[in-house]
Amino acid sequence: MAVQRLTKHSITMLEAAGTLAIQTGADAVLVLLEGATDWEKLRQSIPPMIEQVIVAADLSEDLDGAEAAGLMALPLNKEKSPLLERLQHALLEAVADGLLKGNCDVIAVYSGFEFQKMDSISHIRLDDRLRRLTTRDLQRLESSVSLKTLKTVIDLASQIGREGREGKKVGALFVVGDTRRVLQHCKDSGFDPLRGYSRKMRNLLDAKVREDIKEIAQMDGAFVISADGYVEKSRQIIEVAHANLTLSKGLGSRHWAGAAISQITKALGIVVSQSTGTVRLFQNGDTVLRIEPMDHAVKWQEFNYEPPNPDVEP
Repeated sequence: MAVQRLTKHSITMLEAAGTLAIQTGADAVLVLLEGATDWEKLRQSIPPMIEQVIVAADLSEDLDGAEAAGLMALPLNKEKSPLLERLQHALLEAVADGLLKGNCDVIAVYSGFEFQKMDSISHIRLDDRLRRLTTRDLQRLESSVSLKTLKTVIDLASQIGREGREGKKVGALFVVGDTRRVLQHCKDSGFDPLRGYSRKMRNLLDAKVREDIKEIAQMDGAFVISADGYVEKSRQIIEVAHANLTLSKGLGSRHWAGAAISQITKALGIVVSQSTGTVRLFQNGDTVLRIEPMDHAVKWQEFNYEPPNPDVEP
């Protein structure tokens, strides 16, 4: 089990984070760790009026004893992942687990420049942060699907999750890329409203086509999207086995189908949860990106920060 010592410097940073949380009216303090620590001392370092103190580490065993000390434990299962990915994942998991609300403010404490040394404090407004993605988030997927197509489908999926249709919540499944192999595992669930349309009239870059997709999303079945952004078929039933998959509890048939088709093909499965509006992106059978429903659209921006590398001496 990894252990992160609480030094005088660390305690000073925790005290500063607590003071900042009080001064800004933040809802919670999130401490991102590289291992277990002295939980009692950590809790005592943050003012008691800050009731929500979340401690996040990569492994469940690293967090043994944290809850007994009055802390909210959050295992990440993101060992050796870049800092920003771990921080983003911690925020998403905290919202998904009900530890945080999607519109709250969080003071985060973490090792931004030196491994296992708390040296950075950030004031994060979740409603703004969770809807902001970078092109690097998508480039890491190493997919043949173009970035423009991925952004378009994710934006469309986020809109469906956020807005629903005619006052009702709507779920959807988009299978993007490796179209020929994907279609080998598909069958019609009913009449395809896009059947017979020209390729030009099935281009997702066209705003009218995207509006049509929102209407069709109210019906059963998946959308099969080519790597360059054309809707090849809609209302498709994905017929694949789920035996080798492990997904979170509560995920429905759309998620299992999206994960399974991404496991046996090179396609990406993008699923909108009908119950929560959350968008999940599956690759190789695993969830690689998750977007919580926000009041506004996703913002795409460049970000070139490189996190500290624990294998390199400072």
